[in-house]
Parts: sequence; structure tokens; C-alpha cells
Amino acid sequence: MRLLISCIMFTLLLNACSDERDNSVIEQIRNKGELVVVTRNAPTTYYQGADGEMGLEYELVSRFAKYLGVKLKLVIADNFEDILPMIVRHEAHLAAAALTVTEKRKKYVRFGPAYQNIRQHLVYRSGNKRPESLEDILDSQLEVTAGTSHAERLLELRKIHPDLGWKENRDLSSDELLNLVYEQVIDYTIADSNDLTLFQRYHKEVYSAFTISDEQSLAWAMPYHTDDSLLTEANNFFRQLRSNGNLKQLIERYYGHADQLGFVGTRLYLRHAKTRLPEFQPHFEKMARRYKLDWRLLAAIGYQESHWKPDAKSPTGVRGIMMLTQATAKQLNISNRLDPWQSIEGGAKYLRRILDRLPTRISEPDRTWLALAAYNVGYYHLQDARSITRQLGGDPDRWIDLKESLPLLSQKKWYKKTKYGYARGNEPVTYVENIRIYHDLLVWDDNRVNARRKKPAQTLPEMDSSAF
Repeated sequence: MRLLISCIMFTLLLNACSDERDNSVIEQIRNKGELVVVTRNAPTTYYQGADGEMGLEYELVSRFAKYLGVKLKLVIADNFEDILPMIVRHEAHLAAAALTVTEKRKKYVRFGPAYQNIRQHLVYRSGNKRPESLEDILDSQLEVTAGTSHAERLLELRKIHPDLGWKENRDLSSDELLNLVYEQVIDYTIADSNDLTLFQRYHKEVYSAFTISDEQSLAWAMPYHTDDSLLTEANNFFRQLRSNGNLKQLIERYYGHADQLGFVGTRLYLRHAKTRLPEFQPHFEKMARRYKLDWRLLAAIGYQESHWKPDAKSPTGVRGIMMLTQATAKQLNISNRLDPWQSIEGGAKYLRRILDRLPTRISEPDRTWLALAAYNVGYYHLQDARSITRQLGGDPDRWIDLKESLPLLSQKKWYKKTKYGYARGNEPVTYVENIRIYHDLLVWDDNRVNARRKKPAQTLPEMDSSAF
């Protein structure tokens, strides 16, 4: 009897394994209820932000998992050069790590649809002579991250410049090598334009000398030797993401405000964050807790309004750290606008009222950005701009569409049709974009301070990845 039961169980197991092998990749993913994605910690891909997990790649694969109706399982690669070998070994369903599509890589993995285009740049620090060609750096220290398309491109360029040399670093990411250029530890590195754009938010001293590649595409990588079901679903997903505007919105979320501040503005802000902010930070934190806000957002508003000067005054009579009008202060029961503690509380209370007043269907982060625009231009002018957005065929609940409509409030052709008339519509756009970068800078500084307390990324098995 036991032998019979064992035979039956063994047969059932074999049939189950056979059935699983016969299923398409998508069927296997849905049966298990899990999409396994390998990525990396980087500003362009995946990181822990102010509100939890963030990054363009994280946003994309999270939506893809939801599109498939399964849970997302992220695997964080310790080194960039480990990512593609994991796909070849079928240790993940796909890699979403800001991977450049190259002919060499196509030999080992298949790529999904392109979702962003970049160029490779030779990067140097201001104060040093700007190189005009690769011939100018032959005797200099150039480092790139091992396994990246940068090393692949340099190998191609060596055919033209035989004396070109560089070091491939297994331990440091592209972002970390950019930091070494900033700190003048190395002379040069190669960076993709998206990485460089985000890095320059915090370090304006780092520049592109010139590009070393034509435009290249970023895409997800998937294994060969499987059916096309996963690739087909990825194509359908990105087609939908483009048609409904969500792909454009996500890219704007991470890159739309990155170039807002110039060199002087960034340096001045960082200096004030060290000299002026500490006096007021405890109250920003206290009021943020009371009104369920991010204290760094509240502080960013304060800086945009007054550069954290308690006695600030505008020509129109708006006063204090949060630059409250007399009428607004009265509504908020603020008796002294020049008292920094009262002003901060008034600003927090006012922002919370706007946030609560907006339609509940507006999701974050658009909800916050629309509220910031209303904080500056007024709630009713915001509603006029949303009406114009709707007339133009845009989505009035999305900042990416609304910031195109707000400037129209200063044009007679448009404001004469609105309920509340003329407004300086360009100002709230600049206002919101500045606050976004001020907030990002405070988050970046917080993350830098807390980085030492984080656990190290998981270590993956040793492998020969030279082919990639």
C-alpha cells in the first residue's frame, strides 16, 4: 500500500512539473503570483526616499506587476556587472536597472521596449581645464563602473585612440564615481545623461565635457530560451503607459525639475541649510507632525518664501518665514506673522487646508504639487488653470499638464474666459519646481546622514561576467 501511494505521489509530482514546464512564462508568473525583478540601488532606478521605496525603475516595475495581477519581488544586485548574468541564469524574470541597449548585450539577453533615451558623457569638475577630445585625457585618471555600457563604448573608442586607458571599478556605482570626480579623487568618469542630470541637482560643479556616444535606449532585459509571453506583455504594458500619458508623467516626476536651480542657487541653499535651518528645524518638524506633512517639504516652502528669514517682507505686505498675507493670517488665527513659530504653524495649517480641499481622486505626488501651486497663486486661480487644462484636452489632476496651463492665466485670450481673471501664472510653476528641488536636497542630505546605518546590499554569488 505504501509503495502504491508513493508511486501515485511521484507520478503526480512529475505531472505537476511537466505541466509547469508546459506553461508559458506569464502563466508561471501568474500561477506563482510573483514577478521577480533584479535592479540596483541608484537615483535613476531604486532607492529609499522620503515616503518609502522610489525610483523610476521601481515605479515602472511596480505598475507592471500590478498590470499582471501579481506581487513584485525585488532583488538588489550588489554590483552592476552581476545583473545580466542573473538574467542569463534565469534567476529573475527581468532586469530593470537603467540598462542601455547595445549590440553586445543583445547576444546574451533580449530587451523589451525602449522607455527612455540617453547619451554617454565624459564628466569633469569645474576648476579644471575642460577637455575638448579624448586625446586630452590620455594621461589622466579615468574610471568607469565595471560591466556598464561605458566600458563597452571605451573599447570601441580605443580602436580610434589606441593609447586610451581607464580603470573598471567593480565596487563603485556610476553615481559614486561621479562623487569621486566632484571630490577630485579621480579626473574623469563616464556617465549617462540621466545619471548626470540627477547628480547635478546637488553638485553643480560637475559638468559634461562632451558626449562619447550617439543617443541610446534604455530598456528591460529578459532571458532568451523562453517563450515570448513576458515580452509581449511588456510591450502591451508600455504601449498602454504611453497612450495614457503615464510614462511621460513618471519621467517628469523624476527629471522635470532637476535643472531648475543654477550653480549659485544650489550653493546658497546648501549654505543656508547649514547656517539658518537648524534654528527653525524643530518647529518645522513639530508642525509637520501636527498637520501630517513632511517637515522637509514645509521647510522647502519656508525657504522659497523667505530664505528662512523671520523678518522677510514683500512689496505687497506679505510677511514672515512663510510669507502669510494679513488676511490669511487672520483666517488662521495667527496674531504675529513675524514670530517664526506662529508663521510656520500658519503655513502648515494653510497647506493642510488646501490639501484637504482638493478632490480626493488626485493622487500623490500631484496632489502636493497642485496644493503648492494654490499656496502661491491662490486656490481659485488654480481651479481656473485646471479648467483651462481640461479645455486643452489635458488632465487637470496632473501637474505635468497643469504647469503648461498656469502661464495662460496671464494671457487675456485665456483669463477673460475664467471665473477669477488674471493671475501671474508663470510664478506658481517656478514656485513649485523650486520647492521640489529644495525638498529633494533636504531628503538627499538626510539620506546621506543616515546611509551609515543602512544594511549593506545583499551579496550575490561570484560569477564570470566578463562577457557582459
